[in-house]
Order: sequence, then structure tokens, then C-alpha cells
Amino acid sequence: MTKLTTALPDAATTPDVTEIGNTWASTFTGVGAFASLDDIYEELGGEDFLQSFVEAGDVEGEHFAMPYYFGSRLIFYRKDVWEAANLDIPETLDEFNDAVKSLRTDDMSGFYLGGEDWRNGISRIFANGGELAVEDGGEWSGALSSPETQEGLKAFQELFADASNAPVTESDSTPWVNINDNDDGEPEAATIIAQGWAYWSIGIADEDDEEAVEWDDDTFGVFALPGASADEVAPVFAGGSNIAISAASEKQDLARDLMRIIFSEEYQTMLAENGLGPANTTLMDAFVDLNPVVNEPAADAALGSKLTPAAPGWAAFEGANILEEFFGKIAEGGDVADLAAEYDELLNG
Repeated sequence: MTKLTTALPDAATTPDVTEIGNTWASTFTGVGAFASLDDIYEELGGEDFLQSFVEAGDVEGEHFAMPYYFGSRLIFYRKDVWEAANLDIPETLDEFNDAVKSLRTDDMSGFYLGGEDWRNGISRIFANGGELAVEDGGEWSGALSSPETQEGLKAFQELFADASNAPVTESDSTPWVNINDNDDGEPEAATIIAQGWAYWSIGIADEDDEEAVEWDDDTFGVFALPGASADEVAPVFAGGSNIAISAASEKQDLARDLMRIIFSEEYQTMLAENGLGPANTTLMDAFVDLNPVVNEPAADAALGSKLTPAAPGWAAFEGANILEEFFGKIAEGGDVADLAAEYDELLNG
């Protein structure tokens, strides 16, 4: 990231077109590093784009960084464990919470969730109508102290205490290790949340290769995290990238031609057929058809996804691991209102 920050402003070294993580897009757009794409926004995809990613690349409604691809967070669960407990796939977030709490034992998490895992914890905030930060008149400020956000934080705190055996110090890591059978032939988690590509790391051990696993439809299942009401999906945080043209590039016309290729139906379909969620939501069929078990709920989750605030200083805040610290203190049982007020001050600083 330091290399990109140095190269972008200099016409002699800048890349003409740049791919960047969605949570970092706002930092670069906010300082004028990218060229406006308003003139070709509709041509590239417009309202057919995944809108949560569009917002990450906007400044005051002007489009600077387009969605490139997404990787949705999904619920992976042990069918054998859930069925033994007579549990069906939940229709609401409350039903999900109740189910995974009931599955927890001393040896198995009902839902494996690290105490510092804010990337998955924030779905509770969003599902309760809360925000991490809000904009007013061009100024961003922390929203952790809002009643809605605090409800979400309390839900996260309760879920960690009653459903998870994960360490408080664990963040967004490799939870599929826990849902697979351990050396005793038992899982350490009945349920996890992970990006769709975790599918390739989940399964029954291969007898001929100790390090390999193979997915088994009778043992494992997938669904999108349900929302506050039935027939809704929770607004989970989606991974993925945005793509933009450097404002310093001396080849603006050629860069726009490249963007037209990248957002063509042929190119986007190629991404989908290789397992990356396409930015253009009208081209989801190729993505879903590749692996319906995972990609159908992944597409649903992406359409309801929500990203981190599009504030210019967000990347620095995220990079300082302040959210890991904050969620860890919440998970430890800290006072939600007091911690929210304390960390709002850090957000506002």
C-alpha cells in the first residue's frame, strides 16, 4: 500500500488502472488519487453494479472506483450436528442466534466467532440498523454510541459469550479448521462464517492425503446469514475489490478503453466462471452455475452486503487495528456504552 501511495501521484510511475481493496477505496478517492468515472459509469454497468461497492468508491455522489469482484461471507454448518439437534435452517437472525447458542458444548462452539473478529461482528450492528460512522455535511463522525449500534454490539457480546469457544484475541482467521473433524474425529465447531472460497478447505479427510479434505453434501451445508425478518439476508461485510483509473495517468482514453473491456459481458462472465463474484449483478448466473451449493447463497448475501464507511480516513483507522481492540473488549464483557463512547472519540480524532 505504501508503494501504491508513492506511485499514484507521479505521472511517470503511476499505474493507469488500479485494483484496490474495497475498504481502502475511499481513502484514495478522498485525496483525489483517482479520476472521475461519471462519464462512463452507466456504460460500464450503472445501476446493475453491486451498489455497496459503488458507494465505497464514491465521493459526494461522484463515481471514482468501480466494483470489480466480490467474495461474500456465508454460514457453513455441520448438517450432521444440526440434524442431530433437530434444528432447521433458521429464517431470522434471532432464530440463528438461538440455534447456535443451543449447540454449544464445552468441546464445540455452536458458532465459532473470534472476540476480535469485527469483520463478521459488524453484521450484528448493521442488522440492528446501526453504523460504524456517519456523514453529515461532508464530515464523518463515529456512530458507535447510537442506540441501534449498541443493540448490535450487545448482540455480538451475547453471541460470543453463549455460542463461541474461540479466543477473545482471535480475529478474522481460518474457522474452517474448526468445522472439520479433528484428530478425535469430532468437529470443534458446528457452525462458522467465512468467505465462499472456504468451501475448498471444508470437508472430510482424504484417506490417501492427510492434508486434503473433500466436501461432503451429507455432512456440510451452506446458507446466507438471515436478517432481522424472514425472507431477508443480514447485511454482511463482503470482501473483494474496486478498480479505478489514476488521476495522474497520461493515458486517460486508453484507460477508459481498458475499463470497457473489464466490464464487458465476456470479461465479467470469465470472472464468474472462475469463481469470483461479478460486479455486474445481471451476470450472476455463470457464477451460481459454477457451484450452486455455495454461489447461490453467496449471490444473495452479496446483494444485501454492506461495507465499511466511505470516509477518507477509514483505511488508516482500520490499519491501526483499533476495531480489533474495540471488539475484543466488547467480547470480554466490557460495558458497551462506555466503550462505544471511548472509541467514538478515536473515530472522531
